[in-house]
Amino acid sequence: GDIVLLAKPVTLTEGDRVTLTTDVPVATDGTSKPEKLLYAVSLPPVHGQIEHINYPGVPISSYSQLDVVAQKVSDVHDNSHGAGKESVR
Repeated sequence: GDIVLLAKPVTLTEGDRVTLTTDVPVATDGTSKPEKLLYAVSLPPVHGQIEHINYPGVPISSYSQLDVVAQKVSDVHDNSHGAGKESVR
């Protein structure tokens, strides 16, 4: 039952896009099937969105560890002017 999530900060400036890899979020739950882990975006970025690379411009509210391994999820800054740090939960 325990789930472990390790995350590293990512810095984005206006118009940037970063593809999530297992260097940024990686999770394990003690089973032999980490590809079945799902991430739910409960608090999206204020100045951008999380997108699936096959559907640019469309925000997503969930994705799988398999999507992260395949590098199919991006955090995209929306070109709005905003100062300070923000996080995605």
